[in-house]
Amino acid sequence: MAFDFRDHYFHKAKKDNYLARAVYKLEEIQKKYRILRTGGRVLDLGAAPGSWIQLTEKITGPSGLVVGIDLKPIEKGFPRHVVTLQGDIFDRDFVEAGLRDYLPFDVALSDMAPSTSGVKVADSARSALLFERAFEIALEALKPGGTFLAKIFQGTEFHELLAEVKKRFQQTRVVKPEASRKQSREIYILALNLKH
Repeated sequence: MAFDFRDHYFHKAKKDNYLARAVYKLEEIQKKYRILRTGGRVLDLGAAPGSWIQLTEKITGPSGLVVGIDLKPIEKGFPRHVVTLQGDIFDRDFVEAGLRDYLPFDVALSDMAPSTSGVKVADSARSALLFERAFEIALEALKPGGTFLAKIFQGTEFHELLAEVKKRFQQTRVVKPEASRKQSREIYILALNLKH
């Protein structure tokens, strides 16, 4: 039997005019940890189709800035304080040139996930690569005291990467939002207060 992805959050997203159900994961983390603030500068990696931008730009408001990057085009029109860039986060020149005028950020977000193959070891290794690259970008783009939130699949690389994050931030939390699908191996690492 094929799994039906149109669950409660899928229908809620349609009703609330969000581009994807993933927004509720960020909303839940925001309610608990208040990582986004009015006037904040936020970098959203792997931002397409744009549901995290929708929530983030509402919270940061016109005095804030949200920069979203994705390989795919982000087609929704956003207010002036949102900038969307299309390109590969593994292309260092693109990332450096794209972000140069917007640095530094208060928060770096990543909801990136690989195209899954169904082979758990391969999928978690690909997820770890995306997480690692998001972490590198966050370290370059965040101001001291900044926040990093990123998705990773539970796998062999998880504990090693968590240890790396702990070295650079004052506090870390491992979060599995309610809106994550029960059968999904995704979790989020939330890292608060980037050390100088």
